[in-house]
Amino acid sequence: MIRLSKLTDYAIVVLSEMARHVGAVHTVTLLAERTGVPAPTVAKLMKALTPAGLTTSQRGAAGGYALSRPANAISIAEIITALDGPIALTACVDGADSQCGVERLCPMRGGWEKVNNAIRGALEQVTLADMMTPVLFPLPATPSVAAPAPQPALQPIS
Repeated sequence: MIRLSKLTDYAIVVLSEMARHVGAVHTVTLLAERTGVPAPTVAKLMKALTPAGLTTSQRGAAGGYALSRPANAISIAEIITALDGPIALTACVDGADSQCGVERLCPMRGGWEKVNNAIRGALEQVTLADMMTPVLFPLPATPSVAAPAPQPALQPIS
């Protein structure tokens, strides 16, 4: 199963809250209150997102954090990479943190790279703004209830 870390999930929540208030400077405490993400976790997120260029920090009495660019210019792939490292499904794809012990002999070598590139490409196409847009699912059409077909009368058995 492919699963993102809780930190990445929390980052999308926190960044979405920041994007709702464009141009504002947000403190860790305020972001924690508005999102329900614990303040120590928000602080940890900001320490990872700022060096990655997704947020900027301002010191001083009116300091805090702001998005470095609009939500529609921040991809989900960038957020994942900032917190979890390169997107790598297996040890044999570009960007993986570990090495595969049987890579030289593996018949799948190169095959996983295609899958990894497809997933990375899809995540690069989805922006923070896309994640903030509510998805409205149309309700399925209710099937019309037809009257039951008349049943033939039962005949007594003779």
